[in-house]
Amino acid sequence: MKINFISFAIGLSAGMFGGLIGLGGGLIMIPLMVEVLKLTQHKAHGTSLVALVFTGISGAITYALNGAIDITAAVLLALTAIFTAPLGARYAHTLAEWKLKKTLGVFLIFCSVLLLLKPFLVNFMGPLPDFAKIIVFLIAGVFTGFLSGMMGVGGGTIMVPVGGIGAFTHWKLGNVEAGILYGLIPGILLGTYLGGDLANIIPDNTLRLIFAVIIISLGFRYFKTSSPE
Repeated sequence: MKINFISFAIGLSAGMFGGLIGLGGGLIMIPLMVEVLKLTQHKAHGTSLVALVFTGISGAITYALNGAIDITAAVLLALTAIFTAPLGARYAHTLAEWKLKKTLGVFLIFCSVLLLLKPFLVNFMGPLPDFAKIIVFLIAGVFTGFLSGMMGVGGGTIMVPVGGIGAFTHWKLGNVEAGILYGLIPGILLGTYLGGDLANIIPDNTLRLIFAVIIISLGFRYFKTSSPE
C-alpha cells in the first residue's frame, strides 16, 4: 500500500509538470523514482516510458476527439521513430548506470533550453515548403524515437506507438518495475488533468522560467555524476 501511495504521488507530480508546461512528465518522474523509490537508473527509464505510453493514449484520444492532431505529421514522425526507439532502449541498457545518469543530465539541460526557447520555436515550421517539412519530420522522428527509447520519455501524444515499441524493448530487457505502475499511471492521469487546468491560470512565461530552473538544476546534478572507480 505504501509503495502505491508513493508511486501515485510521483505520478501526480510528473503529470502536473507535463500538463503545466507541455513537456514530458518523465523529466521529473525519472529523478523522483531514482531518489525516492531507489530504482536503478535503467529501471527508472524503462518504467517511465511504460507509464507515459498509457497516459499518452489518453491524451491522444482527447486531442483526436477535438481534431487537434496533425495526422500527416504524426505518420511522418513515426515512420522513422519506430525503428530508432528500440535502438535507444537497447543503447541505454548497455550503458553503465553512472554514464546513463550523466547522459540524462545533458538531456535535461537540453530540454530546459528548448523550454526557454519555446515561444520562438512555435512558428519555426511556418515558412518552410512542403517537401522541406517532410524531411524535417522524418529527421525529427529519427532523433525523437531514439531519445524516447533511451531517456524514457514519451515523445508526445502523437508518438504513442513509438513509445510503445521502446517500452516493450525495455520490458524485454528487464528494465521495468511493474509493481509501481498501479499507482504511477493513475497519478499521471490525474496530474495531467490538474496541470492542464492550472496552466490556464498561471502565466506561461512564469511557468517556463520556474520549471527551466528546476530542470537545469537536476541536469547539472546528474551531469556531475562520476565513475565509481
